[in-house]
Amino acid sequence: MLLLLGAAITCSSCHNGSGVPTPSADSAFQKLSQVYLKGWMDWRPQSAVALGFHMYDTMVTDYSKLSIEAEINRLVNIDSIMGALDTTALNAQDWYDYRILRSEIQNELWGFRDVRFFYANPMTYAGAIDVNTYIKRNFAPLDNRVRSLIAVENRIPEIYMDAKANLDDSLAKPLIDMAIEVAEGNASFMKGDLLTALKDLKDPGLMAAFKKSNDQAVAATEDYVKFLKTEKLPKSNNKYAIGEANYRKMLLNVEMLTLSPDSVLSIGMTELKREQDVFNLSAHIINPNKAPIDVYKDLEKEHPTADSLIPTTRKHLETIRQYLIDHKICSMPSEVRIQVKETPPYARATTTASCDVPGPFETKANEAYYYVTPVDPKWTLQQQEDWLSTFNYYTTDVVTIHEAYPGHYTQFLHLNASKATDLEKIFSSYAYVEGWAHYTEKMMLDEGYGNNGDSITAAKYRMAQSGDALLRICRLCCSIQLHCKGISVDSATHFFMRNWYQGDKPSRQEALRGTFDPGYLFYTVGKLEILKLRADYQKQEGANYSLKTFNDALMDNGMPPIRLLRERLLKDKSEWGDVL
Repeated sequence: MLLLLGAAITCSSCHNGSGVPTPSADSAFQKLSQVYLKGWMDWRPQSAVALGFHMYDTMVTDYSKLSIEAEINRLVNIDSIMGALDTTALNAQDWYDYRILRSEIQNELWGFRDVRFFYANPMTYAGAIDVNTYIKRNFAPLDNRVRSLIAVENRIPEIYMDAKANLDDSLAKPLIDMAIEVAEGNASFMKGDLLTALKDLKDPGLMAAFKKSNDQAVAATEDYVKFLKTEKLPKSNNKYAIGEANYRKMLLNVEMLTLSPDSVLSIGMTELKREQDVFNLSAHIINPNKAPIDVYKDLEKEHPTADSLIPTTRKHLETIRQYLIDHKICSMPSEVRIQVKETPPYARATTTASCDVPGPFETKANEAYYYVTPVDPKWTLQQQEDWLSTFNYYTTDVVTIHEAYPGHYTQFLHLNASKATDLEKIFSSYAYVEGWAHYTEKMMLDEGYGNNGDSITAAKYRMAQSGDALLRICRLCCSIQLHCKGISVDSATHFFMRNWYQGDKPSRQEALRGTFDPGYLFYTVGKLEILKLRADYQKQEGANYSLKTFNDALMDNGMPPIRLLRERLLKDKSEWGDVL
């Protein structure tokens, strides 16, 4: 089918010999995109379920080497067809979507072939199945969801068998350590919270079948942990870096950036100095007689207890939402609220706070969750204090802005209410998604949130927001240094501690994240791109400029690389390419 489609695409203006015109470039592209999406979901059924396509509820990816190679061949084939398409014949909408899809395909190939996710990263399998999907949202009656869960759990042993067959003999130690932590969290969740969540299941036969599949899944997961500890850790290495060539590909594929890693690092270091000046000025306003770091440490002591962390976050959520409405910061397309909950145990190894929304094609369940990771009682008292200090009262509000209003959750509401195409609703730019949420932290304070006339309180909010900005800038700097400059996790940890002003526990966790998530530089990159786009847009609009109009436009055009949003919002073509 694809080969025949490719033949049609390569000759969009010719005839087939019978006097009937071949399909136009637009219709050929649209057909190709649907073919791609079908194949994409068929190989990634769990991703399809998350999007809201429940015909995939019982399906799991086949991770055998044969299946992996078949998916690579499919991607190569479609990429070749895409490359042969006469893009000059596409209308504006399809040209926009073409570039979104092409970036997606090339980024997938980068993951399969260049950084070898399925052969070099044991986390690929540790986090392959999110069983929480089947209990956190009521997209079907409980009995039906449990039947799907049973079918999925029955495949978990097979996933770990494929993992053992696929993974390289020697793996990077930080990736092994994180895979162990994620897998142990999964096993703990299946043995505890998952069983509790199914307490209302009335069918004893179904519960017996579930317990059997669950016991097998837990055993297979624990066996994978044992495999990593006994067979992989003794042969581990420190070769987690993807290298400069792969890093350049990541910048290009994800965000259409042609800048070198060195250039991006230089921008990051300059931004680090600028943000530290903001941090220091805020500290001076709060207490001019103390060093900024000491002022920050005092601010961090104003935090909730372990027990009050979630209630405090929930209490402030509605206030922040109302503020953005009252001050016309953006429109709110829905009255449906996000729910604040503890991060599921299996996700706590890699998540401080996060937004979990239903898929854009979900029709039966609209529950959305703002997860906050609680203190682990097994931590030392100092580690617990370090963790809670990052959730001081001011930072808690900034995090809520990022995750919910007007950050990720509002972003999701706009996407669902917009006229975005299927491609625009499914595929996203890391820099756009995280850059928007990070941008809103600064933007909300610039618009007066946290400033009730008390300059000390306003400075504390600004200092907390600046502290979060320093975290994201440190991610940028450490990502490039970890993957292109050869620095160690210890060195990256110390960089975070010196420049983010946090303790060893959160700093080391951030450094470790950088080993398997080099793209976490895109928080800062995306924020800077949006700020530049806003400045260019404001200059273009002059007296007609409206922050609400700009923010809505940012959220109503899909989730593309910000380079494409410049084309949507800016009339002067000469401004389109200057993203940073």
